[in-house]
Amino acid sequence: QVQLVESGGGLVQPGGSLRLSCAASGSIFSAYTMGWYRQAAGKQRELVARITPGGSTNYADSVKGRFTISRDNAKKMVSLQMNSLKPEDTAVYYCNRDPTWASWGQGTQVTVSS
Repeated sequence: QVQLVESGGGLVQPGGSLRLSCAASGSIFSAYTMGWYRQAAGKQRELVARITPGGSTNYADSVKGRFTISRDNAKKMVSLQMNSLKPEDTAVYYCNRDPTWASWGQGTQVTVSS
């Protein structure tokens, strides 16, 4: 049973930065492609960044050039560095495998507002 714990969210002004972290346990973390997802109020959850076991990355067009995903397989952690944040980045952010496990963490709220 995989467990995912996200942290690092908060309130930030437009143009600011945040770094999200996700700790995974209970599974063979290093073998999986991991992703960061977000769900804004009233919208479907979307994949914004993914990283393969070998470190190759892909990003949604909306965050490309602003967000950077990374992983530490030894620590079973995935991070998301978010720069130049915009109000439209406001959402609850989750990490999960790509494709996803059925179990999700509690997420971490990111609010971008002046």
